[in-house]
Amino acid sequence: MDIFDKCRNFTRAKETIEAGIYPYFRPLTGNDGPRVKIEGHEVIMIGSNNYLGLTHDPRVIEAAVEATRHYGTSCSGSRFLNGTLDLHLQLEEKIASFMNREAALIFSTGYMANLGGIATLAGKDEYIILDKSDHASIYAGTRAAVNPIIKRYRHNNMESLEKVLSQIPKEAAKIIVSDGVFSMEGDIIKLDQLLPLARKYNARVYIDEAHGLGVLGEHGRGACEFLGLEDQVDIVMSTFSKSLASIGGFVAGPRYVIDYIKHFANPLIFSAAPTPAATAAVLKSLEIIQTEPEHMHRLLEIGDKMRDGFRNLGFDIGHSKDTPIVPIYIRNDEL
Repeated sequence: MDIFDKCRNFTRAKETIEAGIYPYFRPLTGNDGPRVKIEGHEVIMIGSNNYLGLTHDPRVIEAAVEATRHYGTSCSGSRFLNGTLDLHLQLEEKIASFMNREAALIFSTGYMANLGGIATLAGKDEYIILDKSDHASIYAGTRAAVNPIIKRYRHNNMESLEKVLSQIPKEAAKIIVSDGVFSMEGDIIKLDQLLPLARKYNARVYIDEAHGLGVLGEHGRGACEFLGLEDQVDIVMSTFSKSLASIGGFVAGPRYVIDYIKHFANPLIFSAAPTPAATAAVLKSLEIIQTEPEHMHRLLEIGDKMRDGFRNLGFDIGHSKDTPIVPIYIRNDEL
């Protein structure tokens, strides 16, 4: 038995490449936002998370360039020791203010933000309750936690959630973790039904706003604001790689909770800090979101247009509504 046997036996990728239908890791040779070049052809990009088109905004680019000139290309250390810049602290203050939270903590990727936030908050014999359609980074966070008890409920099904909660001792520490906007289905959490259940069963609530930030709500704070319930959610998380035209992520909430995560989250302590360029790009993108809401309005108009177009062509797009995520269901893995 060789640990590499499974690698030798993995042939599906090679077979699909030979069949000319391999869809992954296709290199882009040009990218101006809505149009990209791939294999010598210019095509319209409809799969990007560049929701507001800010990755090519001259102001965002200049902010990243200027930060690189001033701080260099890398922090060359973790936030915990020598890698924290004044720029990082400025961004954390701005995020906390924007999200109406006491404090925020930034990570080098959104995946790491969930990994660090969830794994640090939930410990031995404490319960993590997950929507079955939660993002992979949320599930990774539960696996990184030390011996929690993990429960799942059917996607966006509050009867299923209550059944799960009712089977957990009421005095047990517990947290419900869910996407605000689900990245595959494109639907929005039923937060108005989830929050009363959380209160009834004494559970904290952690919402991933990766696909809601800069997209939903009057000010672009995400699904929680869109639903008018943001003040009832304990912890919010989001990423910088979508509306904010950069890379990284954050968790935000009560100061004492964020301070605890700051001192115990391994993905923060043992990873290099976000680059100066990435951090400055987020700061500038946040400024644009707050002063130019037309970018968000335009995005939602495009989403509605795409939904109407696909439906008129006979495609099954499920329950997608109010978000820029428009899934097309094939319903047959053989196609």
